[in-house]
Amino acid sequence: LNVTEEKFVLDTLAGCTEYKSILDVVVNAFYVQDGRYCPISERNLYIVICYLATFQLEEIGLQHFSRIVKSLDTAKMQQFLRFFFNDLYLNTWIKDEWSHIYDSVYVKQNLIDPLLRWQPKVQQLIEKLTDKLSNRSIAVKTSRVTQPKEFNLTAPKPRAIPPPSPAPLPVLPKRQPVPPSIYKPPKERKQLEEMKTKNIQKAKDLLLEANTNQFRCATIKPEKRENNSAVLVLWSQISCEQYLDVVWESVLTQHFEELTEQPQDLIDNIPIKLNTAAILREGALYQRKLEEELKRVENLQQGAGDSSEFLEWQKQMRGKDVEDQLAEIECRKLQGKLSYEEAVLAHQNVTQENKKKADLLREEKAELMNLCAEKRLQEQKEMKELVEQVMEGHKNVKQAKAKIQEYKQQIVQQVCEESGELLRQALEEQEEKNRKRYELIQQIRALESTPSIRHKFVDLTETGGHGLFGEMSVVELRERLALLKEAQKAAEEEKRDQIIHEKQAKEQLILDKLDQISQFRAELGRAAAFKQEEKKKSQPGERLVKDERILNLQKKIVEKTMERKKQAGLL
Repeated sequence: LNVTEEKFVLDTLAGCTEYKSILDVVVNAFYVQDGRYCPISERNLYIVICYLATFQLEEIGLQHFSRIVKSLDTAKMQQFLRFFFNDLYLNTWIKDEWSHIYDSVYVKQNLIDPLLRWQPKVQQLIEKLTDKLSNRSIAVKTSRVTQPKEFNLTAPKPRAIPPPSPAPLPVLPKRQPVPPSIYKPPKERKQLEEMKTKNIQKAKDLLLEANTNQFRCATIKPEKRENNSAVLVLWSQISCEQYLDVVWESVLTQHFEELTEQPQDLIDNIPIKLNTAAILREGALYQRKLEEELKRVENLQQGAGDSSEFLEWQKQMRGKDVEDQLAEIECRKLQGKLSYEEAVLAHQNVTQENKKKADLLREEKAELMNLCAEKRLQEQKEMKELVEQVMEGHKNVKQAKAKIQEYKQQIVQQVCEESGELLRQALEEQEEKNRKRYELIQQIRALESTPSIRHKFVDLTETGGHGLFGEMSVVELRERLALLKEAQKAAEEEKRDQIIHEKQAKEQLILDKLDQISQFRAELGRAAAFKQEEKKKSQPGERLVKDERILNLQKKIVEKTMERKKQAGLL
């Protein structure tokens, strides 16, 4: 587009967007009344024509406007302009609808009066469009008869039969060698086995520790058996407060002994989360241990027995079970390695058999290829004979087709002349019926288009008058809503104060628990260091015992690996 055309298009687009509410009133009414059967995809077309007629008609002029209208579909433009430039519609409902959007004085002076001033000239344009529609000639297309022409084809030269050439034998791609990493165990397996043995040993240690501490409250060390009688005499002489202090100290010592059984580096590296749940949980733990120690002291006063000998026997038997389980696990590992070596040997044997089968298949394939080549030569000779016979038959068929085509052309010309006359009569009758129907529809729509405008004024201080018990006006409803909001705010303030008091009490409880936990931890650290030093001095050495089955399996594995390597060298 040049500069002027581009400016006109952009101004039209901006105007249609700015005055969309006014234009939608006219176009929506057109689709309801006259344009009921028009496609909705042409809505923007009617919006542009309505904008040009309303706001741009004086600037562009009637001649340019009529040129735009005539370039579009004649029937659609005639129908829309006759609807829009109707005096009755412009002075009644179009004016009222536009007055709801803009001021009524502005609508009358700047929109309605210019349209009424241009209405006689636009009416002449509408009459021209109607004449063009009525005088549209009905052209009956006569089908042209095609005259066939014979193709000027050159006679094909006879092809020479190529000498039979031996078909190339297919070459199979070389197989990739087996990577050596298949015969080596992966590093991850060794790492997983080491981690597995460590985890099993750790779980066994934890199980032994849990079983030894199961009846701790009833155990009495041999050092303390002699002093039991003196202790009972002292218990009878002390007061209640002194009794609680002694029990508290015994709970601390018992907890220290349990923690010293773990390594010192693990104790130092334990992460401690100082949130509310952790503090309350740890405080409950220490309180529970205090109650358990009180029960243990009461049982000692009543003369409970010692179960240390039973625990020693139980520890020895469990150690034997652990050794048996380790030996069984080692046997299973070696059996797995032995089965792996046997599987590799079997795979090597299968590959040798497959090679022999492949050689036999190649020989059979070469024989089949030779037979196929001979069959193809025979088929080519037969096809050449068929082609020669077909070419002779085509020459006779062309003459028969030309005669039949001339006879069909004569029949088609007669049918076209008769059908043309019948079509003209039918179209004239249909046009008369459509005109009568169109006039009746326009009269009915003109009667239905008179809009009824109703205005209802609402008083907010009056009730609806529906006869309900809780009926109230809008003003009273607003006052009650304001009172409810004030009451809700007061309830929220009370609840907020209550939450603050509860939060302060909870914080004070947590601070008390923290003081108690810090005392426990200080004592636990001292006892753990002392117990770790004693444990380092008295650590016995461990020895690994191998079973006879394990030794036998290892020997078998060595023999199989040697045999597999020899077989691989032969391959």
